[in-house]
Amino acid sequence: MAATVLRQTSVSSASSDLTLVEPLAQLSVGEAPVEGTQAQPQTADGRGDILMAPTYVVPQTNDPGWFELDENVIKALPEPGSKVVSSTQYGQSFWGPTAKIVVTVPDGEHVAYFLKVFVLEAFGNTMSTGEFESLRVIYEASPGYCPKPFAHGRYAKQEPETYFLLMEFREFGKVPAEPKALGKSLAEMHKASQSPTGKFGFHIPTCYSRIVQDVDHWDESWCAVFKRHLARFVEHGNKVLKWPEWDVVAACTLEKVVPRLLLPLQEGEGRAIKPCLCHGDCWDGNTAMDMRTGKAMIFDVCTFYAHNEYDIGNWRAPRHRLSNKAYVKAYKQSYRMSEPVEDWDDRNRLYSLPYNIASACYVPGSDQRPVIYNDMEVLCKKFCPEYLEEKMQELRERQKAAGIAPSRPVEVARTSGIVADDDKEEEEEEEEEEEEELA
Repeated sequence: MAATVLRQTSVSSASSDLTLVEPLAQLSVGEAPVEGTQAQPQTADGRGDILMAPTYVVPQTNDPGWFELDENVIKALPEPGSKVVSSTQYGQSFWGPTAKIVVTVPDGEHVAYFLKVFVLEAFGNTMSTGEFESLRVIYEASPGYCPKPFAHGRYAKQEPETYFLLMEFREFGKVPAEPKALGKSLAEMHKASQSPTGKFGFHIPTCYSRIVQDVDHWDESWCAVFKRHLARFVEHGNKVLKWPEWDVVAACTLEKVVPRLLLPLQEGEGRAIKPCLCHGDCWDGNTAMDMRTGKAMIFDVCTFYAHNEYDIGNWRAPRHRLSNKAYVKAYKQSYRMSEPVEDWDDRNRLYSLPYNIASACYVPGSDQRPVIYNDMEVLCKKFCPEYLEEKMQELRERQKAAGIAPSRPVEVARTSGIVADDDKEEEEEEEEEEEEELA
C-alpha cells in the first residue's frame, strides 16, 4: 500500500572530522556516525576560552522517543499538506540535536527528512546557512551526490537562539566510500561545477568546525584566495599553539611558500586552473556508499570554489583511511595533476595544513602540533631556506636578549608519530598491501 512506502528511505550523518570518536570501520550498515560523543573539546594547551562557537553536547544515545519539532521546522517541510508521522532523535552533534522526521504527504506516501539543529546563538546562523548553501550548489552541480537540502532558518522560539537545517534522509552502507567510487565521483563533481563568477571563492562564509573560513570573496588568483584562507587557520593556531618557532615557520609559509607553489599554477605558457567546487572537509566520516544507488556520496560540507587538489589535502593525514594510496590513485585517474606536476606533493603538503591546524587546535589529545611544524619547516627549507634562517636567527637573538631558552621543535616532532627514514620502507609495503585490498 502506498501509505506504507518510504520514499527515498535513507540515513544521514552529522559527522565531523573534529569530533568523531568511534572508528568508522566498526559501524554497522545504516548506522550513522556521530558528531560528538564526549565532553566539550579543549584546545591543544587545555584552554577552552577561545572557541569560535559555543558547544552543545547531547547524551551518548539515539533516544527512540519523540523529538519535539519547532513550528518553523514544520512550516519549512517542502510539500504542502505534509503531516508528521514521527520525529525521533537520530545521531549526535556538538552543535545541537539531530533528528529523523517522517511525514505523510497528500498522495499517501511517507517521506523521510534529516534535521540538524544548531544551538549556537548567532554563530548557528552562519554555520547552518553555510552548510545549506554548500549542499545546494553541490546538488546543483552533481545531483544526488549529497543530500538534497530543503530549508534552513531560525527556530520560532526565541531562547536559546537556535537555527536548523532540513535535508533529505539518506541511507548509506560502507564508510568511507570505496576508493574507485570516491575518486571518480569527486573528480566528476570538480569537473561539472562552474563558478558563477569564473573566479575562486564563495558568495558567503562557510564553517570548518568552529572556524569561519575566509572564503566569502571572489578573486581570479587562487594564490590570493588560499593565502587568506590559510591565514585564517594560522590565526587560530597562533591563539592556541603558543610557540615562537611556530610563528616563524607559519609566517614564512604564508609569505614565501604559498606564492612559490601556487602562482606557477596560473603563470607560464598555457597554464590555467579551473575554480572547482570543493567539499571542503572530505575525510572518512563525510563520505559513504549510498545504500540505494550503490554510488559514493558526500555530506557535512563546507564548500568554496578552489583548486581541485585542495580537497585531496585532507587525505594526507595518516589518521584518515583516505590516506591510503588507492584513494589518491583513483582520483588522479579521473583528474590529472596540475602543472607543474613536480610540485604536486609539495602542494598536497601545503593543502593539508588548514585541516591539521584545526585538528591541533580543537581535537582533544591531538598529536598534529609537531606534524604541522614539520610540514611547514620542510616546505620553508625547500623553497625559502635563507629567509627561514634569517627569521629564525632574529628569533634567537630576541630570545637571548630576553633570557629565554629556545625550544627544540624538531626533536619534539621526531618523537611524535612522524615516520623515521628507517621505517618508511616497511610502511610503504604495508600501504601497498592495503591498497590492493581496497582497490
